[in-house]
Amino acid sequence: MPRFVVLTHDHPVLHWDFMIEQGTSLRTWRLARSPDVSAPIDAEAIVDHRLAYLDYEGPVSGGRGEVRRWDRGECEIIESTATRLAVRLSGERLRGVASLERSAEGSTWCFRPRSPSN
Repeated sequence: MPRFVVLTHDHPVLHWDFMIEQGTSLRTWRLARSPDVSAPIDAEAIVDHRLAYLDYEGPVSGGRGEVRRWDRGECEIIESTATRLAVRLSGERLRGVASLERSAEGSTWCFRPRSPSN
């Protein structure tokens, strides 16, 4: 089963990196705030990361701050299209279905956490 991880990253400003294992890399989004809230969160798709980040905490090369694990676990991809990704998360903090949806203009994403009952 694919894994996911959420890292806090303090560079250039504090944000959360939400990463989902897909093949040999981690599909990654930068979240504007902690994903433990029930409201939608602005997200930005960023470059895929190495699988090593599933287990890594510490300094990022090139003076790009530090990352710390906020959550991790397994996930099941429920839906994957060009504009929407829905996943069932079984993490230490995040449990239930969450989705990432691309805006109509295609430049931004929105992370929508869900409760375990959804």
